[in-house]
Amino acid sequence: MLNCPPLLPLLLVVTCFASGCGKSKSPATSSASPNSSAVANGTKAPTPQIWHVGNGAEPQDLDPQAITGVPEHKLMMALFEGLASEDPKDLHPVPGIAESWDISADGKTYTFHLRKNAKWSDGSPITSEDFVQSYQRMLTPEFASEYAYLIYDYVVGAKEYYDRKLTDFTQVGFKAPDPQTLHVTLKNPAPYLMKIIASHYAWTPVPVKVIAKFGPLGQKRTPWTRLGNHVGSGPFMLKEWLPNQKIVVKRNPHYWDAATVKLDEIHFYPTEDISTEERMFRTGQLHKTNELPNAKIDVYRKDFPESLRIDPYLGVYFYRCNVARAPLNDKRVRKALALTIDRESIVSKVTRGGQQPAYAVSYPGTAGYTPRAKISGTIADAKRLLAEAGFPDGKGLPTIELLYNTSENHRAIAEAIQQMWKRNLGANISLLNQEWKVYLDSQHTTNFTLERGGWIADYVDPHVFLEIWVTGNGNNDTNWSNADYDRLFQQALAAKNETERYEIYQQMDAILVDECPIIPIYYYTHPYALSPKVKNFHPTLLDNHPYKFLYLEN
Repeated sequence: MLNCPPLLPLLLVVTCFASGCGKSKSPATSSASPNSSAVANGTKAPTPQIWHVGNGAEPQDLDPQAITGVPEHKLMMALFEGLASEDPKDLHPVPGIAESWDISADGKTYTFHLRKNAKWSDGSPITSEDFVQSYQRMLTPEFASEYAYLIYDYVVGAKEYYDRKLTDFTQVGFKAPDPQTLHVTLKNPAPYLMKIIASHYAWTPVPVKVIAKFGPLGQKRTPWTRLGNHVGSGPFMLKEWLPNQKIVVKRNPHYWDAATVKLDEIHFYPTEDISTEERMFRTGQLHKTNELPNAKIDVYRKDFPESLRIDPYLGVYFYRCNVARAPLNDKRVRKALALTIDRESIVSKVTRGGQQPAYAVSYPGTAGYTPRAKISGTIADAKRLLAEAGFPDGKGLPTIELLYNTSENHRAIAEAIQQMWKRNLGANISLLNQEWKVYLDSQHTTNFTLERGGWIADYVDPHVFLEIWVTGNGNNDTNWSNADYDRLFQQALAAKNETERYEIYQQMDAILVDECPIIPIYYYTHPYALSPKVKNFHPTLLDNHPYKFLYLEN
């Protein structure tokens, strides 16, 4: 098993504001908390362990092979578990459905030993064949999973099957010699693969036999994920789904480690209006917010320091360019836009949560890797580039529409950058917001010119920030393609050691800085409010918190 690296040097400067900022008592600790005990016949009844949490948006679906977003990931962590899970403190891989695994000396063969007591939430056994069938569904071309690359970049024959060059799935590197043994054969050693398996739902099994009852396996959005039909492998199971109101999960009695689970239920609330979410926290309706309005961070620093958390968060906030649409089909225009964002002003005056300005795509310090290439130049350089593209002082430049998903924080950032581009370049920017599911559809169909984007790492390795810009990657969504970049990516997959791999990444980062298919703005932190009642909740680089270890203090 591989350990996660220590906290990144850059991230270490970001700390929780837990003391010394004031003496006000947080509303989350008051009797209005959701954890208040019921009183019957003069005696307190046992307090149910029900965690109420803001989840950011209504999910696309509850199918781990058909989703892409962070709000969905939080739900998957409750409903599903894969071969490995994550340690609650540092997220290093720990046994999940597989009680152990062996890796061959050449790093190309993984053998997973499944638990005999592993069961689906309907009580049926989970076997190695379930994993094989799940991965076949994930790689089915017509299913078009955005995360299929997390399998086909590594496993023998998987890309050929996905590209329809191979039709016999038995030729793909998954084998189930018996119900408790799974063999996985890789094209090249991938020292970070166990991190992916532990943290990402692409490697999670799905109940193929159940799914087949409700439609073709290669079709998304079938009724198998609805209440009464849904079956999972995680510590919790679906109890209630009220669209745009809440999703409730309850303990899964068939989960192999059910004795460890302390929470009775988790109530997830879709809260795209983050001011409403913050009010829900203050009035005791939530134990945790998904985030905080930027304008409230200083208020919490002063008045509710015991509830303010500003955690490290391994991600980059950027604007995604549709390079197939004018005027962003000209890299000189894209670079001019990139050069005229005052990132220091954005993080100090708008976001105010300890974020760091981003001048490259890869997050500095990730597992020891820091990109050398950086976006650099002056406003004069940007004006020259725009003039060379045929738009001196912005004359003749068509209005560029900037799409963002509904959020007052995203709007505030967009308005600030809109003013910068108008002042520095004479560029006119119109703003358009869409609710989460519509926004994702616009993104995946590239129905936008310029779009707010963010990439939160799926695992702790620099590869995670570079893999998605390869031609044909399901999460590229820019129409950008670069043959040199693709060639370097394949070289990185076959690199003999980390030093060689990281040098290849330097070249890839340099191409992204030069081409600007995306415009990096800042590196994330995660400001949010958390009730002191929530215990065993540790800051982690990916904001993953294995729910079976959490509990509420009465």
